[in-house]
Amino acid sequence: MANEKTSTALESVQCPVCFKDFEPTTINGHLDVCLLRGDDSSPSTTDDSEPPLKKPRINAEAVPTRPSWASPGVNKAVAGTPTPTMFSLFQTNKSKVSVQSERSGLLNTATSVSKGAQRSVLNEAEPAPAGTETQKSQTSASSGQTPKTAHGLSSRTLLTMDKPLAEILRPNNLEEYFGQSKVIGQQTLLRSLLDSQEIPSLILWGPPGCGKTTLAHIIASTSKKNGTARFVNLSATSTSTNEVREVIKQAQNELRLCKRKTILFIDEIHRFNKSQQDTFLPHVECGTLTLIGATTENPSFQVNAALLSRCRVLVLEKLSVEAMGSILDRAVATLGIRVLGRDPANSKGQDQTGGHEPKIYIEQKALDTIAYLCDGDARTGLNSLQLAVQAQVSLTQPNLLAQSSSPQEILVKEDHVKEGLQRSHILYDKAGEEHYNCISALHKSMRGSHENASLYWLGRMLEGGEDPLYVARRLVRFASEDVGMADPFALPQAVSAFQACHFIGMPECEVILAQCVVYMARAPKSVAIYKAYGNVKGCLRNHKGPLPPVPLHLRNAPTRLMKQLGYAKGYKYNPAFSDPVEQEYLPKELQGIDFFTWTPSDP
Repeated sequence: MANEKTSTALESVQCPVCFKDFEPTTINGHLDVCLLRGDDSSPSTTDDSEPPLKKPRINAEAVPTRPSWASPGVNKAVAGTPTPTMFSLFQTNKSKVSVQSERSGLLNTATSVSKGAQRSVLNEAEPAPAGTETQKSQTSASSGQTPKTAHGLSSRTLLTMDKPLAEILRPNNLEEYFGQSKVIGQQTLLRSLLDSQEIPSLILWGPPGCGKTTLAHIIASTSKKNGTARFVNLSATSTSTNEVREVIKQAQNELRLCKRKTILFIDEIHRFNKSQQDTFLPHVECGTLTLIGATTENPSFQVNAALLSRCRVLVLEKLSVEAMGSILDRAVATLGIRVLGRDPANSKGQDQTGGHEPKIYIEQKALDTIAYLCDGDARTGLNSLQLAVQAQVSLTQPNLLAQSSSPQEILVKEDHVKEGLQRSHILYDKAGEEHYNCISALHKSMRGSHENASLYWLGRMLEGGEDPLYVARRLVRFASEDVGMADPFALPQAVSAFQACHFIGMPECEVILAQCVVYMARAPKSVAIYKAYGNVKGCLRNHKGPLPPVPLHLRNAPTRLMKQLGYAKGYKYNPAFSDPVEQEYLPKELQGIDFFTWTPSDP
């Protein structure tokens, strides 16, 4: 009877997911169920966050003893802990364990303490919902205890982590996602699709820091939580075509074996060339994977038209000042920083921290300055807040060591924020769409004789790093296109401005360009020449048949043969006549035409 029980125990197979024993005939069916519900099971307490220990599947004699080089702390960590080297599902001979496997098992167990500590820090760094953060901060404030942030770490610990603050506080749900209500608001089509886990292929287009990557991570978090899709994150700046093909191959296997789709997020997708983008076409078309691409460039120019037709383009706008205020409020609430003058309960002077942690305060003006100067870039705003607070904490570090009896107060002022930002964060890309948007705005403002708007758009371009010679060339064009003969001196003014910019360069030439821009804005406008030449081009393009020949009396006759053929015969030399000369200068088919009034649509 004892032998039968022993044989039955040896024939049982352990599940590599839940670590339970099953018979060999039922393990495959259990694995299918256990793998699918693996993401749904979440630990209820902190003690259950680690997986249960595996049962010892080797004899007591096979347990390795502590080597001479192991520290006492490590020996305590591994004492009495079984160290199986592989899952029993893949272990063919349960009675023999190699020395190499035992050694690797000991090393894996010895390093589990450091890995577990690292996992706990990362888990604590994951943000919680905004409502939970506010509730926790209010509870700690009312009880007079040390306020703990939503991450379970102190504000000082969060500020000294290696990750930027924008990465630490990245939202995990749509309730914490601010500023894009037009795209993913409560009543939008995309919001209903995301709630139902019917995620289409998307191209997220917007300026830096508007929430493109964050929205993709929210979709990934929701998909992992529900177990509806597998999420893969790649960057076009460091990913090769072979890596993309490998992900596509894995997506095909995932769909065939587990009936689960794959969501592929490509950051900076405009960095892929046309042939690399063509790799996604058949797989997006057949639904093997759902593509989410993020780009700061206009998809009409940077994304393949065939791929663009298979995706929905979402235009994410620059974050407003109100949205930036909400993001900064969430950040200071998470960090446990108190805003002066906002809440009387959190006013300066009341000790709510307890212990020896410094009390950090920030002025409301400092938050408003960040919201205005970051130019709608949440990443810049959060990192600027982190830089300002870190600088003040570092300055008070010696005082904290000297005065360890009572907590010290740290105040972040508006000047500290301005010192970190230095100047306004101007969004301008000399090779992107913003380049053409600004020059178009400058041209149209001068055409509308709005000198203030003209100066503003000129400043946007020059302060953003635009080449002054490019602006000067456009002013030369404007002098003939929009001013024309209404002010013949506009063209010499523009040419002089171009030459002056070429001589002295930036920043001295900025006032020269400003003078020329104001001159063009104030000058009278006439597009008669511009329209007349446009009519000439239309006449040439719409002419049917061969173009008419040049009349003989207008032709040049440098040789005797040409003169014998009638070239220049009958030409009247105008300076030789005191009165106006009546002479035809157009071909017979076009005689009497007036290009200043004629249009190509006329018969």
